[in-house]
Amino acid sequence: MTSSIDKLGNVPRLLMEANLEPIQGSRFQPTAFADLGAAVYERPDGKRMILLETSQSVANRLEQTCLDGGGPRIIKDLDGLPYILVKLTGDVASETSSLVEPHRINSPFIINDKELQTKFKTMSGYSKGHPLDWKKIGKTFFFFDPNAILHGVFMANLEDGRIKLPRVVTGFIEAEDIREAASGGVKNNPLDPSGKIRVEGYDKDVYGNVPYHRMEYTAGKITAYFNVDLALLDGYGFDPVAKDLMVYLALYKIRKFMNTGLRLRTACDLKMIGDLKVKAPEGFILPDENALIGHIRTGIKTCTEKKLFASPPVTQIIVKVKEKKKEDKPQDDTEKDETV
Repeated sequence: MTSSIDKLGNVPRLLMEANLEPIQGSRFQPTAFADLGAAVYERPDGKRMILLETSQSVANRLEQTCLDGGGPRIIKDLDGLPYILVKLTGDVASETSSLVEPHRINSPFIINDKELQTKFKTMSGYSKGHPLDWKKIGKTFFFFDPNAILHGVFMANLEDGRIKLPRVVTGFIEAEDIREAASGGVKNNPLDPSGKIRVEGYDKDVYGNVPYHRMEYTAGKITAYFNVDLALLDGYGFDPVAKDLMVYLALYKIRKFMNTGLRLRTACDLKMIGDLKVKAPEGFILPDENALIGHIRTGIKTCTEKKLFASPPVTQIIVKVKEKKKEDKPQDDTEKDETV
């Protein structure tokens, strides 16, 4: 199987973008923030812009592309790719994994497992108060869960919290030349529009007819941007087959998100106009989704043979959890285990 990935040898960034438009009509609902609302701003040339989807949100959506039914396990196409699966026992009986935990391997459900923590520290050469060996650290994350490298991880829960890996793959969506499209509606209460009839013991003002306003936007142009930091990958000193696998996995996630994940909100359903365009490097041909799966399967097989992955690839741990009671007091810093 061939591709133009050999063209990426000394390239620091792989840059891609795609034009988008609403799948119906012309309005869209951007991401919003509790203390800010929609992220509207102006470019230096005076053109009004809006951040339609943040890099944080796109990272979450890219992570979801590899989950089986929403997680915590990986999809069949990526079988053999390492990750950490956690069985929760005690007050809660459930499963989680490094694929779905907000802080990945730094999750307290994962890194506080003594056996796993010891193995992680030994492999990475990590020791509190000593210099960090980023190549060892990178290879250790690759061993346990390559997705943690792609999407970044901050090991705040590991001793002095010095291990921090920035994202390798970043994306965001912007809209330019925007205009407001104001509308609204009302939540009707067919029983009692006045809201005087209430349930005993629940007296919040959620009864009756409740009018509301809604602000959507139109735009002259909507663009999705993606950046794969190849220089950062090179800095970890990966085996060439490991680096290639990471690039193919990043491209697969981007492809799948653009093909299936553009219904961002109820009133923000987008479609791609044309195809993803590679802006740099010139001449790089972006494989389609099926070809990328083939490259990934080959890479998984080779990395497994070279013993670059955990064996078995899914590291399973059992963690006993408890539900915090109101009377439970926060643990004082002086009482914390030094290994946490």
